[in-house]
Amino acid sequence: MTAHPAASALEAAAPIRHDWQLDEVRALFALPFNDLIFKAQCAHRAYFDPNEVQVSSLLSIKTGSCSEDCGYCPQSARYDTGLKPEALMPVEDVLKAAERAKAEGASRFCMGAAWRKPKDKDIERVVEMVQGVKALGMETCVTLGMLTDEQTARLKEGGLDYYNHNLDTSEEYYSEVITTRTYQDRLDTLARVRDAGINVCCGGIVGMGEGDGDRAKLLLELANLPAHPESVPINMLVQVEGTPLMGTEALDPFVFIRTIAVARIMMPKSRVRLSAGRTSMSDEMQALCFLAGANSIFYGEKLLTTDNPMTNHDKALFDRLGVRMGGSSYAQQ
Repeated sequence: MTAHPAASALEAAAPIRHDWQLDEVRALFALPFNDLIFKAQCAHRAYFDPNEVQVSSLLSIKTGSCSEDCGYCPQSARYDTGLKPEALMPVEDVLKAAERAKAEGASRFCMGAAWRKPKDKDIERVVEMVQGVKALGMETCVTLGMLTDEQTARLKEGGLDYYNHNLDTSEEYYSEVITTRTYQDRLDTLARVRDAGINVCCGGIVGMGEGDGDRAKLLLELANLPAHPESVPINMLVQVEGTPLMGTEALDPFVFIRTIAVARIMMPKSRVRLSAGRTSMSDEMQALCFLAGANSIFYGEKLLTTDNPMTNHDKALFDRLGVRMGGSSYAQQ
């Protein structure tokens, strides 16, 4: 991937830092909108082609019956959301889905399983899936919950490219959303994955009733990790009937766009992914998100169990914006 021609002149204005302070992050959020977008665009152009978006596809390979109590998630066994549980998919069915995703233009195939933590026998099945997807010439990502050192090593040995494990929100607000897994559990999983040499995909969800400070603290936590996540998904809460967060006051779209922009400034070499919640976003809002520095999306009609814009609509929007699909998930040196 080649960055914008003016990148060398811009890189000095978008340094890679791991020493951000909360007052700096709050100041970024407080900038006039146009100034913030300009600053984010400068950071974006320092490391990326501004008219290129990486496309991933996400498949739920094991659905529902999760023991966790994440307040946003219809896959929790604790909530009556009408979701039908499904066992771990056969490997051949997963590979057929990956082939379809590749044909539609996805460069990375992500597989999600609703587990608190997988069993070793499950890891072996997932490794088969990873190896099959890689044989198709696609990047691979999985999200399986908490891992042991041995499981992490097995995934690395099996060729896994990326592991997704979101922080979701700030440490202070976290207990308002989840009580069955601690914030430190999540940080420990991220460290385990990073230390094994697997690329990290980690972001959060906004619109869960958190405050401005929580969004700032989430990005502070992500940007001050020992290495920035290679992919940073920013999700808008998708409200699902039967979950505790159903009925939460909708987030101002401009607050979401500001979150994208601040993430881009703080983690300029990471792929910032416009993730869940796109079905509720207008084309104009999505365009502003791309302008703010989002340069990755999930493609396809489903994100695990919630709706996502149809592939044809995404292609039409890209054509209107002059945006191209492609690219790896992390900026080149």
